[in-house]
Amino acid sequence: MNDAVTGAILILFAIAVILHAQTFPRLHGQDYGPDLFPTIIASGLILCGAILVGKGWATRREGQLVLLGPWARDRRMRLNVALLVAGVLAYILFANVIGFIPLSFVILAVLTVRLGASPLAGLATAAAATLVIHTIFAKLLLVPLPWGLLLPVAW
Repeated sequence: MNDAVTGAILILFAIAVILHAQTFPRLHGQDYGPDLFPTIIASGLILCGAILVGKGWATRREGQLVLLGPWARDRRMRLNVALLVAGVLAYILFANVIGFIPLSFVILAVLTVRLGASPLAGLATAAAATLVIHTIFAKLLLVPLPWGLLLPVAW
């Protein structure tokens, strides 16, 4: 894929993040709120996307903005990409109902086993990664992750 296409997608994503971050509730008595960090990161992504667009436009070949590599003809690789996209969509759609911990565990377990880990190693890695991510975001950074099904036992 030409860098111009990747850059344009990155810019669109960053704009969506900024627009969504503006809907976050403001903190009373503060000049900045929870929208600040996502807006800063997304602004950096816009800059990176613009650089990619410029680079891609300068090096483009006529009519070839997207050229599929050999991986796109490999059924296993296409399935890996589909599972990754399905995991992201599942999190977006079901995180509030199912909760971060169970959903993250399932997504990570499926992906690690699919990408070559043994089932036991995949489950252990998924459990450890889920707990580390939850601890960092929910406990240290105070990001409210959804509890979903685990709300009765939330700590």
